[in-house]
Amino acid sequence: MSLKNIITEHDTMADLIRQDYNILPVISRFGIPLGVGNKDIAHICNQAGVNTKLFLMVVNLILSSHADVSDIIDDDVLKIVDFLHNSHTYFLDYKFPHIRQNLQNALDPTHVDINPAIMQFFDDYVEQVKLHFAYEENTVFPYVRSLVKGENSNYNIGIFRKHHDEVADRLTELKNIILLYYTTTTPDKMYDALVDIFNCEADLESHAQIENNILVPAIANIENRG
Repeated sequence: MSLKNIITEHDTMADLIRQDYNILPVISRFGIPLGVGNKDIAHICNQAGVNTKLFLMVVNLILSSHADVSDIIDDDVLKIVDFLHNSHTYFLDYKFPHIRQNLQNALDPTHVDINPAIMQFFDDYVEQVKLHFAYEENTVFPYVRSLVKGENSNYNIGIFRKHHDEVADRLTELKNIILLYYTTTTPDKMYDALVDIFNCEADLESHAQIENNILVPAIANIENRG
């Protein structure tokens, strides 16, 4: 692999996944199928019709917390919006229902007093995330698309930045409640549910990173240019 964990187009997709398997959901949201062989990232991206520069920008942001958006073009911004939309679909249609099922199965029957509260906590959290995603889908993303078309709007990305809540926070709280205080006679099931929650927490943090460090500054650049 490349030095200092900076991924280049010459690294293989398989080595990237081996370096950090948490990249797998990112690859999926770009619409890149498995069966990558030993082909390099540039080849795989070209084969899948994915912008290699944009893919590397997202991957390197997640791996190194750094992204340079200075040369990002308007079409790239639209592709980032598509990527974020795919992320929303993944969380709402697959990941949250999967976690809920695992969590439900892991609850110990001796805790009839607190089990409903845990499930309610999770369900309330999912509703909060749905509202957050709906705001992005109905307000932020349409604004970005209209901005790229050169249309005027009273909205600006600074409004989003000020009201951009970190959606992973309450999931972290649920994780800590279970980790610190929940006793169970079937620990393997709860460990499995906790692994799901840990992975989802990290995935949501990466999602927020992409919004904060790629989408927001890229939109700010377009606004300043306009």
